[in-house]
Amino acid sequence: MTDEEIFMHAKKVEVLIMDVDGVLTDGSIIYDGKDAELKAFNVRDGHGMKLLQRSGIKVALITGRESDVVKRRAKELGIEHVYQKATDKLVAYEDLKGRLGLDDKCFGYIGDDLLDIPIAKRVGLSVAVADANDELKSHAMIITKARGGRGAVREVCEMILKSKGLWQEVLSKYDR
Repeated sequence: MTDEEIFMHAKKVEVLIMDVDGVLTDGSIIYDGKDAELKAFNVRDGHGMKLLQRSGIKVALITGRESDVVKRRAKELGIEHVYQKATDKLVAYEDLKGRLGLDDKCFGYIGDDLLDIPIAKRVGLSVAVADANDELKSHAMIITKARGGRGAVREVCEMILKSKGLWQEVLSKYDR
C-alpha cells in the first residue's frame, strides 16, 4: 500500500483504538510481590492521544487483561471507552462501533499480537507495532518504526493528524 493510500485511510479515522500491553507498554508486567501490578507508559504516546482528542478524534482501549493501572491511565488521559478483560476483542469492538454508530472505515486500530487480528481485518486503518507478531503484521496496513511502549502510538497519532491536515494547527499552539 502506498503512502498516499494509507493517508486516505487515516484521513477517515474518527476513533483510534489501541491494545494496551505491547502497544501502550513494552509488554512487560511487573508484580511487586504483593498485590500491585506495575506498567510503564510512554509519556509521548499519552501526549499523542491527547492531541488526537483535542482535534476531535476519539481514543479507545481494548485489552485482554484487567488492571487498575489501565483504569488509572485511561482516566488520566480522559479516555472514555475502555474495554478490559476482552478475551474476544471483536465483541468489544462491535459494542463500541454500535455505541458510536460509525462504520468500520472510521476506526483505526493498533495491536501487537494474535488477539488483535480480527479487529485489524475490519477497521479502516490497521496498524501493528514494530515488534508485533508476524501474523498480525501480515494483516496490518502500517507497521510502525517504533516498538510498543516506545513511541509507536505517537507515531500513528501524528500520521492521522497529518493526513487530516491538522498537524500545522497542532504545531501552531506550541510555536509562540
